[in-house]
Amino acid sequence: MSSERRLTSAAIRVRKGAAFPVMTAYDAPFGRCVEEAGIDVILVGDSLGMVVLGYPSTANVELEDMLRHVGAVARGTRRAHVIGDLPFGAYEASDETAVRSSIALVKAGADSVKLEGGVRVASRIHAIVCGGVPVVGHIGVTPQTAAIDAGFRRKSDAKSLLADARAVEEAGAYAIVLEMVDAGVAREITAALAIPTIGIGSGPECDGQVLVLHDALGLYPESPPFAKRFTDLGGASIEALGRYAAEVRDRTYPPAK
Repeated sequence: MSSERRLTSAAIRVRKGAAFPVMTAYDAPFGRCVEEAGIDVILVGDSLGMVVLGYPSTANVELEDMLRHVGAVARGTRRAHVIGDLPFGAYEASDETAVRSSIALVKAGADSVKLEGGVRVASRIHAIVCGGVPVVGHIGVTPQTAAIDAGFRRKSDAKSLLADARAVEEAGAYAIVLEMVDAGVAREITAALAIPTIGIGSGPECDGQVLVLHDALGLYPESPPFAKRFTDLGGASIEALGRYAAEVRDRTYPPAK
């Protein structure tokens, strides 16, 4: 890893009120691309289960998967702050388990960790922070447990969501992701908290915004409706690979010397 200083969680915390981009990445080449695009906060999300590993949900992702991909992104970047997701099963059992998993992610290259839940995980957040690891919270739709909750339906219960957000902040998190939260409620939460909110499908008034890399680049065919496709890299890749295949078949590649 480079000795160049990375963006700290404290520097992200003071971006409250600013508009800043966050993007996921899962390997060294795309980590480098994200950083060179001027995005200095990278989330190595457990969304890798679906967009990289081919699983049906994030619940299949193991801590070992996260360690491998966090390390890859860290090695491919120099200054970006790398947030590592705590996968399902890596923090539910106890505060001690949560701290142990978080430390493992930091040793792999993460600068902070993210976990899902509000009031119910406040003790986990507090324990991790006391263990010396910065934490990002995540409320609203929580993909790891969506199947036993209300699924992937937009969240609009302002009272419950605000209680979750405040519990996350009070436990010591330096930022919080709001996923598929009603835009008006997200605005209310953003105004109520001293830490930055990072929206995904939660309207334009969160402090930051995050997208899944494969959705933004058109590499994943089943993007959620709120995810804007900024290019069609999937289509371009298929076209390029088709040209390669055609040139091999007609013996124009490799060229004769």
